[in-house]
Amino acid sequence: MFNGRLKARLLAASVAGAAMLGVNAANADPVTLNIVDAAGNLQLTRKAFEAFKAKYPNLVSNITYTNSPAPQLPGKIKAMQAAHRVDIDLALIGTDALAAGLEQNLWTKLLPDESAALPGVLDKYAPGPRKMQDLAEGYGLEVTYMPAGPLVEYNPAKVANPPQTPQELLAWCKANPNKLIYARPANSGPGRTFLMGLPYLLGDKDPKDPINGWDKTWAYLKELSSCIPYYPGGTSQVMKELGEGSRDMTVTVTGWDINPRALGIVPADFKVQAFKNMTWVNDAHYMVVPKGVSKEKLAVLLKLMNFMLEPAQQAMTYDDGYFYPGPAVKGITLEMAPKQSQDVIAKYGRPEYAKWLAEFPHVQPLSAKAMVAAFAKWDREIGAQKSQ
Repeated sequence: MFNGRLKARLLAASVAGAAMLGVNAANADPVTLNIVDAAGNLQLTRKAFEAFKAKYPNLVSNITYTNSPAPQLPGKIKAMQAAHRVDIDLALIGTDALAAGLEQNLWTKLLPDESAALPGVLDKYAPGPRKMQDLAEGYGLEVTYMPAGPLVEYNPAKVANPPQTPQELLAWCKANPNKLIYARPANSGPGRTFLMGLPYLLGDKDPKDPINGWDKTWAYLKELSSCIPYYPGGTSQVMKELGEGSRDMTVTVTGWDINPRALGIVPADFKVQAFKNMTWVNDAHYMVVPKGVSKEKLAVLLKLMNFMLEPAQQAMTYDDGYFYPGPAVKGITLEMAPKQSQDVIAKYGRPEYAKWLAEFPHVQPLSAKAMVAAFAKWDREIGAQKSQ
């Protein structure tokens, strides 16, 4: 009897405590969220973040947005953590900064630790994005997805027979010095996709091991470097030079092909070519929370992450083709996207993409440790030979 009464009291106390917590959460002052973008992701998601703020004024009073080059972000966050003053609440990152942050233990563990606040989240992803989600190792949530590349983009007025193999690309480059360009892989989606796609194209010993399995790739890149003028620090500069006519060719990915042409940076009539027997190296953007963010803000961020994976917000990520297609979750068709997105992709998309995406195999990028090692080796042995 006594045990029964005690249990009843404890239960009543715990229910009351839970109710108080609920009241406190509901009555907590709304927070300001500081979001940093190291992937160009806000082009796809900013409207959705603003929609969250509008829908939940009791949770969020303001959202600030800043940008950071991917290679600099981990050091910036590490310094904040060392000073116990983390003023970045959410980082939007590609596989580059994701890998560096995992190596340095910068990100808050979300799964399974916070799975109660993220119900069924892994089941929302489409098959390709679901594999990309595994790269986060539970420390982030994928928000957008792109099958990527590598592809060759070229000016058809200057290139009559576009290269279809790495050997043909090298031969074209040598015959047309300074007319091929690509950006530093550590800060460029197309650059790193090319870097990670080459071992498959060249038949290297182990495409997942850049240090011991990429002999052909490193030898090829060193030879290719002889006819490349320099390596820009990011993809935007590459597209600018391509559009201005100082370069005639680059390596690209689906989104970086569509979007610069839609924006008028690159002429609309520029073409893309797939490599023969290529392997698609997929790409994604992730939402991560740096360690040191308060529990109060983390609760809001978890709700925000769920919101960003809802169909309405995912449909917005078709955008103007910047990360084509964009959505990471199941069942988000182009017909669900805003009309502007539909119009842009109808005009600047490529009918051949559907064929190539179905025809060639898909793989995920390197693991975090291997990617960090590949970037460091490229910087040391390839990039250091040319001014950045």
